[in-house]
Amino acid sequence: MEIIIQPTYAKLVAVSAQIIRDALLKKPNLVLGLATGSTPIGLYEALARMHKIDGLDFSKVTTFNLDEYVGIPSSHPYSYHTFMETHFFSAVNISPENCHIPQSIVVGHEEFCEKYEAAIVNAGGIDIQVLGVGKDGHIGFNEPSSSLGSRTRLKTLTQSTLEANAPHFGGTVDAVPKMAITMGVGTIMEAKQCLLLASGESKAEAIAHAVEGSITAEVPASVLQMHPRTIAVIDEGAASQLKRVDYYKQVYANKQKLLSQEH
Repeated sequence: MEIIIQPTYAKLVAVSAQIIRDALLKKPNLVLGLATGSTPIGLYEALARMHKIDGLDFSKVTTFNLDEYVGIPSSHPYSYHTFMETHFFSAVNISPENCHIPQSIVVGHEEFCEKYEAAIVNAGGIDIQVLGVGKDGHIGFNEPSSSLGSRTRLKTLTQSTLEANAPHFGGTVDAVPKMAITMGVGTIMEAKQCLLLASGESKAEAIAHAVEGSITAEVPASVLQMHPRTIAVIDEGAASQLKRVDYYKQVYANKQKLLSQEH
């Protein structure tokens, strides 16, 4: 796992956006796995600016979102369908038919999940999977104790996740959908590259467990240690409980120096 520590959230966004930009310029029909939550918003805004100012082309891009609440309409103001349209899709030239988000209703969900997995395969697999991390180490809606080989499925959310998301539903835990459809940990691990973003001291413990702790289903993000191409881009707050901060910074500095010499 490559750890890139940046001094601020803005720098974190710039680095992560550049990673996706470079990949898109090399492969115009890039397949992106997308995450929701507050951390990726800056990334999507940066990519939208690149489209508007530099003409970064998303017309051939295909996307697959990690997850979606079940039990609310896709038009709900806090559905992930609405989130993606608001923060990204409406700001770039991506084709709606190329954007895939799990359904938000419980109608034949097992069949839907199987088709979602098949659609990813038919697209050639995910090239870059954007990930956030929960305070308890979850990725997607793969809560602690999720199988590290799990596939796209219906998942019951933990009380801590319900409480974390309550502000989006009027501050009432009871208003938060109790279930979601999520890509599985095994599905995520099949992406060619994972891009994990984390900002702030509230994510420091999760990042410490994910990066330097034991690989365990109790911290689903820890499985990313086993992925051959995971990049974690984090700010100083999120890095504050890591033991090897100086080394990670040295590795990144040396890599940047080498790249500058090559160019």
